[in-house]
Amino acid sequence: MGHEAPIVELFGLYFNLANILMITITSVIVFIIAVLSARSLSMYPTGLQNFMEWVMDFVKNIISSTMDWKTGGRFLTLGMTLIMYIFVANMLGLPFSVVVGKELWWKSPTADPTITLTLAIMVVALTHYYGIKLKGASEYGRDFLRPLPFLFPLKIIEEFANTLTLGLRLYGNIFAGEILLGLLAGLATNGYAHSIASGIIGTIVAAVPMIAWQAFSIFVGAIQAFIFTMLTMVYMAHKVSHDH
Repeated sequence: MGHEAPIVELFGLYFNLANILMITITSVIVFIIAVLSARSLSMYPTGLQNFMEWVMDFVKNIISSTMDWKTGGRFLTLGMTLIMYIFVANMLGLPFSVVVGKELWWKSPTADPTITLTLAIMVVALTHYYGIKLKGASEYGRDFLRPLPFLFPLKIIEEFANTLTLGLRLYGNIFAGEILLGLLAGLATNGYAHSIASGIIGTIVAAVPMIAWQAFSIFVGAIQAFIFTMLTMVYMAHKVSHDH
């Protein structure tokens, strides 16, 4: 807590180097998992291939619950990418954090609102893109005037609200988890400022709740990846389905 972000300025733009590092690491991990799971495919999957097929079936069920498969099948890759990327991103900051000087370099990238809101904006933009692509611009535009034209301003507000809630929900849950882990870790380390005995007691007292909270944070991280993917498909269904 209270750590600064390593920010550099380039051509008048400001870049958070920690965010760039963590989203790159997340992307590399997801890519490696995908490559390893598809390296030696077999009719009777085991190991990572079995895991990847389970993820695929899980995402298929998410899509099928929001729209018909003929329309939603094209979003399978998007759903798998989102759920794996967000889950890995949520997990990175759980085991430890890395602070160099006063700058925080290692954390969950989804514990930063810039990252989560960027993901949300990308998802909402994709829903509009596919809505126009599958329905046509005129038909898609008329959807904003249904069922009553005077509701158009509310539908515009809804688009902004969906973007904010999608991004901030993910950020809030992951950031809160890392803050509490930091407080529990501080309970153990701050004791050394007084005595070795109090430090040992603090470590013992903090160990059990830290382990319990880390286990709970893994559960929360998985749930948040699921919720983000589910809401993405719900928003997509509202844009591409003709019955919405």
